[in-house]
Amino acid sequence: MSMKRLLLLVVVVSFLTGGAAGALVTTVRQNVAAIRTPGTSGGLLFGTREVVQEESAVIAAVERVSPAVVSIVIYKKLGSLFNRTGPFAFDPFFFGFDTAALRDDGALRPVGGGSGFIITSDGLIVTNRHVVDDGNASYRVALADGREFDAEVKAKDEVLDFALLKINATDLPVVALGDSDAIRIGQSVVAIGNALSEFANTVTSGVVSGINRRVVAGDGAGSEVIEEAIQTDAAINPGNSGGPLITVRGEVIGINTAVSQQGQLVGFATPINAVKPLIASFEQQGRFVRPWLGVRYTMLTPALAEQAKLPVKDGAYIVPRDADDREPGVVPDGPAAKAGLKEGDVIIEVGGRPVNTKRSLSRVIAEFQPNTDVNVKVIRDGAELTLTVRLGEFGK
Repeated sequence: MSMKRLLLLVVVVSFLTGGAAGALVTTVRQNVAAIRTPGTSGGLLFGTREVVQEESAVIAAVERVSPAVVSIVIYKKLGSLFNRTGPFAFDPFFFGFDTAALRDDGALRPVGGGSGFIITSDGLIVTNRHVVDDGNASYRVALADGREFDAEVKAKDEVLDFALLKINATDLPVVALGDSDAIRIGQSVVAIGNALSEFANTVTSGVVSGINRRVVAGDGAGSEVIEEAIQTDAAINPGNSGGPLITVRGEVIGINTAVSQQGQLVGFATPINAVKPLIASFEQQGRFVRPWLGVRYTMLTPALAEQAKLPVKDGAYIVPRDADDREPGVVPDGPAAKAGLKEGDVIIEVGGRPVNTKRSLSRVIAEFQPNTDVNVKVIRDGAELTLTVRLGEFGK
């Protein structure tokens, strides 16, 4: 089974030499000029009024959302830079300066950054997990108005590459969360973020190029699957990770997460509806609570269904383990195994809710609470079978 091309998680790491400790975050204001498009003999290709109206809507949306978009700065002690492993491991040759010029004085220094956005007036901030996943780092948040706060990582979810930060502040501007299920291919969107970890609140615009994409994203040290991703041609630059993808109404529909390494203007965002249950569980219980089924699966496509000689072309296919696989399709002693699910089963419905390319298995499962009994309808050997599963809790 071929994997889709690897994508780059868009968090950027910068290094400062010697005593150079310039500000990592700089606010940039951009003015958008009206665009008149000349047409053929019939006049304008697009009416000036329509173009100006669309621009006005974009500008209004940006002005509404930008005050709630933040820059996240990563701080580490200088000595820890030389001990890094993984995709951003320190290589003095690559970065072009002599390590002797750097003196480890034990001070925290900015080494990179990402983006985020405020969802509560008392300082709860959404970002990507990979932005704040270093347990040895400290994080500081810079607001659009110039204020800065130390930030605490409150919760992280590795499945959706999602995290929540908290700063001690009040009366903060917040974003409006939209409905990512309602977006349509071709509609205008805007990405806002801390481009290159230097240009805060950088704005790029484009359209929704695709929806329900299943992509594999990685940073060199590992990879993760992003399901139901929103594809956009709005430029997503390094440092934009965790920033919002918004509609022209100023509603957040996605979290900017990854960009293709092999193509231009091919970026991906995690749909906001996918993380809403996690936000709700944090607000209610102070932590992320995720139900767990315990299967390894792939969403069916007609080609895969034909290859596996399956009688259905939609659903979640529990992947059979072959000689190269180290992990089973059904986790031993997990909820699915206890209920009798098997490798090769195709899950087509959970709790009366269909599982298909528009609503992946993980998305449907997330709508239930742990320790809930749900009926799972599967196709096995060409026959339909219903099993009752008591969902577990992920991580427990």
